[in-house]
Amino acid sequence: MRIGELAERAGTSTRALRYYEQHGLIAARRTANGYREYDESDLRLVREIRSLLEIGFNLEDTRPFVECLRSGRASGAECPGSIEVLGRKLADLDGCIARLLAVRGVVERELAQATAEEEPA
Repeated sequence: MRIGELAERAGTSTRALRYYEQHGLIAARRTANGYREYDESDLRLVREIRSLLEIGFNLEDTRPFVECLRSGRASGAECPGSIEVLGRKLADLDGCIARLLAVRGVVERELAQATAEEEPA
């Protein structure tokens, strides 16, 4: 399939596909007339990249997942590199959640104090 069809089927833009190619995440084969040519395995890689980007991974974090799929695994998350990235992401999320809970506690206390001061004695 050509780049436009891949973009349409993967729900992305041709520009994004060229960007992924530039960063070595996908590789197009070239036809005799220079057109980029892709197959179903490329579609699978792009869908994996897109799904990871949509949940907050950066482009470089997707690399182990792509390599894992290229190695023939059923899931991009089955390889040691992917597992490491998932562990780091989970730790980052846990840290964010802890910070948000701390901020929530401060706001909750401030609100409780403010509303207590407004009530008539």
